[in-house]
Amino acid sequence: MKLITKFIFNPGAYPNNVNIALLILRIVIGIFMLTHGIGKFQTLFGSEPIQFSDPIGLGATASLALVVFSEVFCSILLIIGLGTRFAAIPLFTTMMVAAFIVQINNGFGKQELALLYALIYTTIAITGAGKYSVDYLIYGER
Repeated sequence: MKLITKFIFNPGAYPNNVNIALLILRIVIGIFMLTHGIGKFQTLFGSEPIQFSDPIGLGATASLALVVFSEVFCSILLIIGLGTRFAAIPLFTTMMVAAFIVQINNGFGKQELALLYALIYTTIAITGAGKYSVDYLIYGER
C-alpha cells in the first residue's frame, strides 16, 4: 500500500521549466474539461429526468454520474495537483469511451478531440503533477 501511495503522489523530479509547463498543462486542461462537466453536473442534480447516453450498459444515471465524477471531480484534482496520476485515469477512460464507443460511427473528426484529451491525460499520468502541486507537498513529507 505504501508503494502505491508513493507512486500516486510522486510529482516527478523535473527542472523548473518542466514543472511550470506541467502546472500550466494541468490548469488549462482541467479548466477545459470542467467546461464539459459543469453542464453534466447540473443535469445530474437537476429536477429534469436524466437523458444521457448509456455507452457501456450501466444505465443513463450511472453513466452520467461516472462522467460527472471524471469531468468535474477529477478535473478539480488535476488543477490543484492532488492525486494527479490517479485522477488522470478516469479522465483517460472517459475520453476513450467517448472516442471509441460514443463517437465510433461519427468518423475521426468527432473522435479527434477525445483522443487529444486522452493523450494529455496519459502524459500527465506518466509524468505526475510536478513541483507546483499538492502532490509535491504530500510527497515531500514522506
